[in-house]
This record gives sequence, C-alpha cells and structure tokens, in this order.
Amino acid sequence: MSRIKVTVAVTGLNNIDSPGPGIPVIRGIRESRDFDTRIIGLAYEHLEPGIYMSDLVDKTYMIPYPSEGKDALFKRLLEIHEKEKLDVIIPNFDAELFSFIKLEKALGKAGIKTYLPTLEQFEERNKSNLSTYGKKYGVNVPSGIEVFSISDLSNTLKSMKYPVMIKGKYYDAYPAYSEEQAVAYFSKMSAKWGFPVIVQEFVKGTEVNVIALGDGKGNLIAAVPMRKQYITDKGKAWGGITIEDQSMLDLAKKIISQTKWKGGMELELIRNSEGQLYLLEINPRIPAWVYLAVGVGQNIPEALLKLTLGLEVKPYTRYDVGKMFVRYSYDMIVDLESFSKLTTTGEL
Repeated sequence: MSRIKVTVAVTGLNNIDSPGPGIPVIRGIRESRDFDTRIIGLAYEHLEPGIYMSDLVDKTYMIPYPSEGKDALFKRLLEIHEKEKLDVIIPNFDAELFSFIKLEKALGKAGIKTYLPTLEQFEERNKSNLSTYGKKYGVNVPSGIEVFSISDLSNTLKSMKYPVMIKGKYYDAYPAYSEEQAVAYFSKMSAKWGFPVIVQEFVKGTEVNVIALGDGKGNLIAAVPMRKQYITDKGKAWGGITIEDQSMLDLAKKIISQTKWKGGMELELIRNSEGQLYLLEINPRIPAWVYLAVGVGQNIPEALLKLTLGLEVKPYTRYDVGKMFVRYSYDMIVDLESFSKLTTTGEL
C-alpha cells in the first residue's frame, strides 16, 4: 500500500532546557507508516536546535515573531508556500496560536490546512479565565487572580496564604514563599510574557498530566496520563511515567466532550492528599512530552495529521502503563556556513 505524500510545516524547534514540542511531533509523524512526509521547519531563533537536525527536518525557514502580528506572519507563510507547496501547518507554541487561529480561513483558501481550536475555545481556557472555566465545566480549579502592577500584587497577597504560585501569561510558574519572592517573580514574568501575571492558590500534591486529542465534535481521539518523575527549575518534565488512572482519562473525556475541543491539548493537574484532581492549566496544543504517547501506542502527531487532512481516525483505546521517558541533551556539530546562510537568507 502506497504512502500518502504530504508536506508539513512545524514550529517549536527549540529543543532546549524548556523544549518546544516540534521535534517530538516530527518524530511521531516520521514514524507513521501511512505518510511519506516532507518536513518544513518554521523557526523564530537562528539557534533553535531542530533547524540543524537534517535527519528530521528537510528544510527550515525563519518566520516573524508573534509580536509582529498576523499580517506579517501570513505574508511570510505565503512566501514559503510558494516555494514548498505546504499541505499542513502544525503550530506548537501558545504565543503564536492566536495569529494562526485568526489566519485559519485565509490559510485554508491558500491550500494550507490547520487543525486548531476556535478562538472562543482558546481564550476561555486562558490562565486568567481558569476559575470561570472550572465553574462552567464542573472542574476543580485553584483560585487565581490577575495582577497588572506591584500594588495589585501586594493587595492580592494580603488575601492569600503562602506559598502562592506566580504564573506567566503563556509559560513559566514559580512558587513564592514570601512577598519579596512574589515581587521578584512578578517582575520576571511580566518582563518576559507581559500582562496579566496570575497569582494562583498553591495546591500541595503530586503533579500529573494528560495529553489529549479532540476531533472538534466532542470525541476524544487519544489520551495518555503521565506522572512527572523529574522536574526542572522551570517546571518542565524531564522524565515521566505513564500511569493507569481512569479519573484522569474521565476528566480529559469530560473536557473534550463539553468544549468540543479541536486539536491537541495538555491538562496540567495536581492530585492532593485526599485524591482530588485540581486543574492547574490547559495548554492548547501538543506538549513537548508527546513522544511518550507515541512510545506507548498512541501516535498523536500522526492522528492529528490525519484529522487535519480529513482522513478517518479511530479513537485509541489503550496504551502501555509503566513506560518512562527520560529526556537528554547532546551536542551537535554544525558548520558555521550553515548558520551564516540561515541568518542571511532566512532559510536553510
């Protein structure tokens, strides 16, 4: 049986200490027996390691930062499309999703398919809206308050118990055990990600995550629960293990069913000492640990690609329990000529 030829563009090639999902997404697609895929990398920084992984990425193009707006992005994507005839784009960063969602129809008219949540779905699960989200869908959520200034922060802290979680608009979260720490983290988050910064109630317990894939009609196509085994100072899982936990799967199914979520998502959860699950945040895309799901029997990147192309996808019903992933780093040797070409031409 011949494989389907398809050209897929992928963002999130920064496979570093706070890794993007791009490389594991590509690995999953490369392992598909149904596709003969040409992979186009879309990069924001010249030193994103995925750019130079020629065994995974066929060609890379630089694209404008999300801060430059959707019009600049669309113009660049059309330039790339003219050269590469893109079939699909899989964006993997929270900060870029707003622009891609707004461009979904225009990209579709140009012949480029995406598979993304609606703008309403994307915005209602924002960290700043999570308390409302929890009430709407009947999910336990720690109380959280948006803050926009040091005085806001000071007033908020008076009504909360330490420690508290200080969370960035898009990424990063740190526990603060004093007002001094909270102010330091607030300054760091606001400088990096802008406003609002979220101050969230601290829930003590075990950190667990679920990766899930919805078809936009309320059906759960895939879901794998994982417990973090090793966590970096940025809160990123550097090791994890698949677990058998029906309550986590039920929660993923409930959220996908009620919201009719379209695309990948990650539920970041805490299980407290009483066994209750609290939803800390919803990441609106495939997480960087997705290759664990591939390794235990659910090739979510492949399933996402099939959904994007309108192909039939049967929901996964099982996965291997007790399988671990351990992340590692290694040094690549790259010719300066390659780096210079990328910086001068914007492609490699």
